[in-house]
Amino acid sequence: VALKRMLNFNVPPVKNSTGEPVWKVLIYDRFGQDIISPLLSVKELRDMGITLHLLLHSDRDAIPDVPAVYFVMPTEENIDRMCQDLRNQLYESYYLNFISAISRSKLEDIANAAIGANAVTQVAKVFDQYLNFITLEDDMFVLCNQNKELVSYRAINRPDITDTEMETIMDTIVDSLFCFFVTLGAIPIIRCSRGTAAEMVAVKLDKKLRENLRDARNSLFTGDTLGAGQFSFQRPLLVLVDRNIDLATPLHHTWTYQALVHDVLDFHLNRVNLEESTGTESSPAGARPKKKNKKSYDLTASDKFWQKHKGSPFPEVAESVQQELESYRAQEDEVKRLKSIMGIEGEDEGAISMLSDNTAKLTSAVSSLPELLEKKRLIDLHTNVATAVLEHIKSRKLDVYFEYEEKIMSKSTLDKSLLDMISDPDAGTPEDKMRLFLIYYISSAQAPSEIDLEQYKKALMDAGCNLAPLSYIKQWKAFTKMASAPTSYGNTTPKPLGLFSRVMNTGSQFVMEGVKNLVLKQQNLPVTRILDNLMEMKSNPETDDYRYFDPKMLRGSDSSVPRNKNPFQEAIVFVVGGGNYIEYQNLIDYIK
Repeated sequence: VALKRMLNFNVPPVKNSTGEPVWKVLIYDRFGQDIISPLLSVKELRDMGITLHLLLHSDRDAIPDVPAVYFVMPTEENIDRMCQDLRNQLYESYYLNFISAISRSKLEDIANAAIGANAVTQVAKVFDQYLNFITLEDDMFVLCNQNKELVSYRAINRPDITDTEMETIMDTIVDSLFCFFVTLGAIPIIRCSRGTAAEMVAVKLDKKLRENLRDARNSLFTGDTLGAGQFSFQRPLLVLVDRNIDLATPLHHTWTYQALVHDVLDFHLNRVNLEESTGTESSPAGARPKKKNKKSYDLTASDKFWQKHKGSPFPEVAESVQQELESYRAQEDEVKRLKSIMGIEGEDEGAISMLSDNTAKLTSAVSSLPELLEKKRLIDLHTNVATAVLEHIKSRKLDVYFEYEEKIMSKSTLDKSLLDMISDPDAGTPEDKMRLFLIYYISSAQAPSEIDLEQYKKALMDAGCNLAPLSYIKQWKAFTKMASAPTSYGNTTPKPLGLFSRVMNTGSQFVMEGVKNLVLKQQNLPVTRILDNLMEMKSNPETDDYRYFDPKMLRGSDSSVPRNKNPFQEAIVFVVGGGNYIEYQNLIDYIK
């Protein structure tokens, strides 16, 4: 909504206006591009009057009779380039939108350039949009994509990090979270764990929200903000969790569709890039190998199959793709049949009477054609994506890893020794083996003895693993106070349903032989449990000493005693150091 409003020169778009939109140019930087692309397709941009969308730092020609909407971060180089545009008189008028708030001094730089270029009247509006975060789903956002290694787990937990670097990272995170709440139009109540990076974020965010509320004249949370009224009667809870409370989950191999796509394929900002294998036809001897085609697919909110199945276990997805395909084929024959009926020859009564019966059917066929073609496109898309995922599962035995890790995490008996798994040359890449071993190491109540550890290390080395992660986890485990009580993951393991059902083994696109048909047991991961305790106001040693911040309270009281005793209706969970699709899915299942 905020983006559409911005593209409409910062006035809310009118629903029923039939007039043509005002044609305009959109100029963005990489950050702006990342924010817009998961939300608005090129077609939607065109419907809003955007004829051309260009990167700020590309060579752009002057289009003197068109307004330009800029959507960029307020960085030095961006400001310089905008000043240059003003001097070169590129466009008719300029609507400058900053993703994050611009400083007074940079604003003055633009003003000076505008005066110098005699273009003051052409700068129509300057807006801070507070949109410095990327929305990937209706219920999920990430901070950034371009410079994500700046706020990554590694950046925050580097042993050699300086205080100033840490401040910068925290400010970056807080800026994005602040933007998020401005866009929501709600002031959250903040809870966080003590003594962690999450606590630093909470303190800074509380301060920033507080300062903004104090400044009555410029407060972003009064009057007609977008979210006004949405949450007005009840405020959302913001739970800031530190990644260190649970390092096993991000390493865990997964079994649901979206999480698998993210784990094994190249999946960023809702777009998956696949290398297409060009088929097995042998090229003549001595010919150069065929180049693999890269294809990219967008997995979006409008993709019904994706929305329905992104959280399903993979075998179910494969089966559903198959069923969709079969139901499509049935309809395809129907369309062919209707077409052939139209080619009627001869005047015999049968044909005529049939025609009158079928006109209604035919019109419905014509009207349902676009729908069928779209259905076909989605089936092809998911057939390709699921096949690519399946190749990984089979070649790396990911089903075996998933099941084995679940057993480790839920402390069930293991049917096969860990050493055998690591030493099996057919199971998984060195990285898969390392992930498995780290989960074992993190989840075990007692660290393995030195002798055992040496044996594991040797096996990992032989399998080609890099042991650096192990030495980090070793120190991490010694250091975290969690080591005394390892996080429990519930004690349920996935139940194999035997191999895939008959449908899958006969005439299916997906050759699933040998892949286990595992079903997920519903259990709450640590992040979900923490959320549950805090939302429902349950007393639990895990969360009882979480700090409580209410930016609306006049004095910042540092208490972990919540003022309000009622359960929350809305919550936002943010993992400092990075959440992941497994946790996202677990939270969604929890809500259901």
